[in-house]
Amino acid sequence: MIQIVEDDRALGEGIVLALKEPGMEFVCHGSVKEALAAFERVLPELIILDVNLPDGSGYDFLKEVRKRSQVPVLILTANDMEMDEVTGLTLGADDYMTKPFSLAVLRARIQALLRRGKAKGTALYEEGEFRFDFDSLVFTRKGREVALSVNEQRLLRLLIENRGRVLTRGLLTDRLWSDGGDYVDENALSVTVKRLRSKLEDKRDGVSYIQTVYGQGYMWKREEQV
Repeated sequence: MIQIVEDDRALGEGIVLALKEPGMEFVCHGSVKEALAAFERVLPELIILDVNLPDGSGYDFLKEVRKRSQVPVLILTANDMEMDEVTGLTLGADDYMTKPFSLAVLRARIQALLRRGKAKGTALYEEGEFRFDFDSLVFTRKGREVALSVNEQRLLRLLIENRGRVLTRGLLTDRLWSDGGDYVDENALSVTVKRLRSKLEDKRDGVSYIQTVYGQGYMWKREEQV
């Protein structure tokens, strides 16, 4: 899913019509507040961001995004001063385009950012007793290899890449079972989380890593149990 943050509704809708392809979804938001609220609910694959918004600067939204995620961000704005571009890139934007723009170039840059985002990810994660190598698919706890199913691997990677951030049940379900199936048992995610916990956590240690945020979803965050 691609999130477009643009207060010109006609322009936002035009971008969607021009770029939409099978399997590609877009959502449009016209303010910093609306965009941030949506970002907190569902993690997009890429963000197309205007700088001049009615309730603040797109740079403010970018700062909040970078506190939580490394999702690719393309700034698309009428601000064509060199300093504006430097500011956006310094704050963590992955690309910068000015209006007016070529739809063909925009499409090419979006595809490049999506490919880069998938390639970048989190190939190797090490923390305490854990070492997760998502390239070689070797996962160890206290030096011992842990066997994970494909969905457990996918779930773990999503949690690690967004550690410290709540991922909603809806988002996780969509990402784990995105094969176009007509039906996914509502307990499938709970079962996958339970199995992953049983393989990575030891209740005797009194430490939990996969946190349940009731009414919302899950997140990876080390927390001492009391």
